[in-house]
Amino acid sequence: MPSSLPLSPLQLIRPPKPVGEVYRRFDARLGSWISLRTVDIDQDLERFSRWQNNPRVLAFWQEGGTLEQHREYLLKQQADPHTVTLIGSFDDQPFAYFEVYWALEDRIAPFYDAAEFDRGIHMLVGEESQRGPHKVASWLSALLHHVFGDDERTRRIVSEPRADNAKMIGYMQAQGFIREKEFDFPHKRAALMTLDRERFFAQCDWL
Repeated sequence: MPSSLPLSPLQLIRPPKPVGEVYRRFDARLGSWISLRTVDIDQDLERFSRWQNNPRVLAFWQEGGTLEQHREYLLKQQADPHTVTLIGSFDDQPFAYFEVYWALEDRIAPFYDAAEFDRGIHMLVGEESQRGPHKVASWLSALLHHVFGDDERTRRIVSEPRADNAKMIGYMQAQGFIREKEFDFPHKRAALMTLDRERFFAQCDWL
């Protein structure tokens, strides 16, 4: 589904959206491979829909619906030049869905001093068996490593979890994120979380 909107000057100087696997590393602490690949709608639709209808996920994402509604959602993201959709896997078994977006073109931009190559992340763990602090530390550090590695001009990653999602905010702070402030979206009270490239790499003990 091609986008009907013309490309902005920023989009013209950013790398094209990837297809296929974009990241893989062995996590020695878990004894597992963590990998990221782009969403394949035909392959991933059923699990994506199941994840979105999980009560735990639904409480934060509010995107429950039918297979057809979720197909439309993924097609829209696929056509959007400012967003890349990813599936996270442990040992090639999918467990999570992520969105990586250019923050300057996103709804978050008016709420902070967004730079041209800042990127943001949305995160969803769909498989109950892959929850827990040790798993989050593995996949979140991998996602951040990928985002910073994808474009060396990205100096900052941002996120806007719900302000009362203390568990997720704590996991992010463990990776170096700073809770800058709270602000209001139409659908939620959000916490602005920011992570600078230097802070992330300074505390990585597995690189």
